[in-house]
Amino acid sequence: MFGIVRPCSHRLGERLKTQWMAHLCGLCLALRGDHGQFARVVTNYDGLLVSVLTEAQAERAGGWRRTAGPCPLRGMRTASVAQGEGARLAAAVSLVLASAKVRDHVADGDGLLARRPVAAAARRVARSWGRAGERGGAAVGFDTAVLVDAVDRQVGIEALAGPGTSLLTVTEPTETATAAAFAHTAVLAGRPGNAVPLAEAGRLFGRLAHLLDAVEDQAADAEAGAWNPLTATRTPLTEARRLADDALHGIRLALKDVEFVEAGLAHRLLAHELERSVDRAFGTASCGHRAPSAFGPPPQMPQPPVTPKQPRGLLAGCAVALGLCCTCQVCCADEFEGPWSRKKREGCCGNCDCGNCDCGCSDCGCCDGCDCCGCDCSC
Repeated sequence: MFGIVRPCSHRLGERLKTQWMAHLCGLCLALRGDHGQFARVVTNYDGLLVSVLTEAQAERAGGWRRTAGPCPLRGMRTASVAQGEGARLAAAVSLVLASAKVRDHVADGDGLLARRPVAAAARRVARSWGRAGERGGAAVGFDTAVLVDAVDRQVGIEALAGPGTSLLTVTEPTETATAAAFAHTAVLAGRPGNAVPLAEAGRLFGRLAHLLDAVEDQAADAEAGAWNPLTATRTPLTEARRLADDALHGIRLALKDVEFVEAGLAHRLLAHELERSVDRAFGTASCGHRAPSAFGPPPQMPQPPVTPKQPRGLLAGCAVALGLCCTCQVCCADEFEGPWSRKKREGCCGNCDCGNCDCGCSDCGCCDGCDCCGCDCSC
């Protein structure tokens, strides 16, 4: 699994965790149902936001859930999972973006993809995913051409970017793609008035996704000699953090203008877990449930330099991803190694130090007194 919004199950609480897992499993099963078993490897945390937003705006009626059969990721248990157009849109977007990522790795000759037979196979997979995503998008009235165009423009923008280039110039294609996907959830939910604020929230979410990816990868990219937007434009981390905080604030403001039927999970993910993702990427604050110590942070011991691991190629990463799924590590392990990036990832049900509050309101202090949008909680 990959993505920047990786919520802790303890912070979500039992009710929101159940909803979140329903959307995660719904995306995975939509990929399998529409595009085959292998397509499930592109399941990602951020893609399910499209499904979450669609359901959050829709009137409560039958047909949004179904009971899925046993799955290794759920310890061979059945579960109620999300279904419908939101999950199918999330699947289409995930496939198109995964196709673009594979093409990018092939162009860069990463890992095993430097070998011609492997690169040729990867290109076939990318083309297949691209066509599948296009068909899936068309089935729910979404033109994936805007995503493909954004990916194509990204290559040219990166080639021209250098010292003095605005970081926002580099993030623009990602912003455009996510804005289109978020806005279409309003169409699927029958609330066209929400399209404009959701497009703004999506645009800023795309900016954050690009920024955080650049921050997390900067050291590894420098080691490997790979292109990184922060390094190429010589943007300091202080400026990147300012842009990230501005984007967080803008998303909260945009959500205020969205008419939700049930905002609980969308609010938690986009207004709070996203903030924690920023803190995690920049290595700042940890869990908000703990008050800061009166004696300040504990002294930090000097750490030996760490040599980053080289990313895996497409096929090796797919094999590891399947192994993680079949052994339930993605769901149940405290920490596991990302199949492609080899970065440390938190398991969905991993341990944390954040307590067990199951609400999303300001009364108990979990949300740090925010008033960013309607909060559906049980306090």
